[in-house]
Amino acid sequence: MLLGAQLALGLILGGWILGAQIKATRLSDRYVTVKGLVERQVKSDLAIWPISYKQAGDDLAAVYARTEADKNTVLQFLAQQGIQGSEIGLGVVRVVDTQANEYGGAQRAPHRYIIEQEISVRTPRVDQVATAAQKTMQLVRKGIVLSTNPGQGQGVAYKFTGLNSIKPDMITEATRNARAAADRFAADSGAKVGGIRQANQGVFAILAADQGSDTSEPGQFGGAESAADSSLMKTVRIVTTVEYYLDK
Repeated sequence: MLLGAQLALGLILGGWILGAQIKATRLSDRYVTVKGLVERQVKSDLAIWPISYKQAGDDLAAVYARTEADKNTVLQFLAQQGIQGSEIGLGVVRVVDTQANEYGGAQRAPHRYIIEQEISVRTPRVDQVATAAQKTMQLVRKGIVLSTNPGQGQGVAYKFTGLNSIKPDMITEATRNARAAADRFAADSGAKVGGIRQANQGVFAILAADQGSDTSEPGQFGGAESAADSSLMKTVRIVTTVEYYLDK
């Protein structure tokens, strides 16, 4: 009889402990996933502008002379636009002999020699470059063959290099926004927000200023970040994902 009582007590205690474990497990499974979005509008602080031009012909010396003349014309144009010499870099001269191509087939190029060179502008004076890039048609009128689309500002890459200075505040704000979203959800469901179960800070994305706002992760934008290079004004974006436990 004593043995039976002990077994009964053991079953009762075992059932209570098992029930407590199940209850604790269920409570630990109750959590909410929220996102905190923060965006900042910034202006680019670095412009990189490559200007490529080329000449072609059958007399190498003559083609080179015309290329040199084009170089001087481009440099003069940049000086007139207020671009300083320290902001200009000269690329190497690229010479192509079309007849040296063994696999060119029977059809030959109209000119034997093609010479191409690139002049690059790198400056923090982004407004100066933005204005100058809209005037490249002046070079076309002088007979210079540009490899970029003249008059459209295409080829200019605008960068924002001050990301590190705004990162801490944006992360703090994104985390605060995520917590506020969790509080709203908990209030609607009659629960209380507990500790953090898991957190993902997310990655920063620099997008064009007119990029639409949503809570997609930056990596889901595809080519949007590279397209932002053509935009003088940009949007810096961070999406933080946090999982909070829910307490009753």
